[in-house]
Amino acid sequence: MRLRSPTCVGVCTVVALLLATLPGCANHSVTPATDHLAPLQLQHKTLYFHEAAARVPELHLLTVDDAMKAFVRHYTEDVYNPKVKLLTLHRAVVSPGILDVQYDVFAEGSAIETFHRGTANCLSFANLFVALAREAGLKANYQWQELRPQWNRASDRVQVGLHVNVVLRMPDGGQFVVDIDPSPSRVIAGSKELTDSEAQALHYNNIAMAALADGDLETSWNNLARALDTSPDLALLWINLGALYRTNGQHRDAESSYMKALALDSQAHSAMTNLAILYGLEGRQEERAFWLDKIDYYRQINPYYHAWRGEEAADQGEFALALEHYDEAVRLMPSDSTLFYARGLVYYRLNDFEGALSDIRQALTVATRRTEISFYETEMARIKKELRQKSLTRRQLSQRS
Repeated sequence: MRLRSPTCVGVCTVVALLLATLPGCANHSVTPATDHLAPLQLQHKTLYFHEAAARVPELHLLTVDDAMKAFVRHYTEDVYNPKVKLLTLHRAVVSPGILDVQYDVFAEGSAIETFHRGTANCLSFANLFVALAREAGLKANYQWQELRPQWNRASDRVQVGLHVNVVLRMPDGGQFVVDIDPSPSRVIAGSKELTDSEAQALHYNNIAMAALADGDLETSWNNLARALDTSPDLALLWINLGALYRTNGQHRDAESSYMKALALDSQAHSAMTNLAILYGLEGRQEERAFWLDKIDYYRQINPYYHAWRGEEAADQGEFALALEHYDEAVRLMPSDSTLFYARGLVYYRLNDFEGALSDIRQALTVATRRTEISFYETEMARIKKELRQKSLTRRQLSQRS
């Protein structure tokens, strides 16, 4: 079950330059060391890793103050059923006239900052709700959702979004997800729980990437150093460190960072992409070709790449090609209901209602979310009704002739 707040604007993602990797296939037995990381060589100063990490104060993202404790007591003190307690707390956080937290993609911050400011992005909202829920005695943890990759037709590069929300587990085994800006289920490729330290590292990472976008390399370095010092086994942090090195012209150090990301996740598509770009800049064509071949291999075995190609083909009216790509996507990921539904839409656009209904039945078979099941049932009923109407119209025309 998913609890939604009333304000949903855009997609709140963990910021990653050229494109944070999916964490799905990580090799957790390998954690790159940060002891001998090359310093950032700015024009007038040299910034060393551990000194930089120490410059950024430790965050206390989940600390609650007296006002927050009083808020939790007021709304949950006399509520003993965990599910009711959760629903009551969520209502108090998002309802107008109470706390009324609103979505703002730029609103970073700790639980205390978010509580008193009243605005949050996905990560700061997660800080707030995890802190309040734990104060209320509920079992709450961070969760990140991997959003399906989006390819750019012109450059053939991939962009991957990471969205953070809160997962709560009930004593009876039930599970709830609380989210200020829920992503549509069709774009979610997977999810996993985060530790508190990993969430903290993502917070530093966001600050670092915003600073890098603004050209503030020192602030970016300091916060990335702190992020890596906090959670060195997150591949996306090494990719972003590589982006920082490359921006500063430290190509060998960028290369090393991308390789460390690949040591953590051998399928880190964006690390490969960045290596290909780096080698292209340096004229190292043989090495560039090696990584381009790797990228193409992993792209061809990625069901969402074929789904993207299918969507692109369908938009161009090339339905036969669209079906080929969706067939491959379904073959690679037969447990994803949205792929069956997307293929069914192609059949529907071809006026092949039986084909569309067959795929929606398959989507229903593998769907697990209640909202998805309800949606597919509604779509099936709609198509069946349209099919009956067309059949009736044909019979009427036949009788008139």
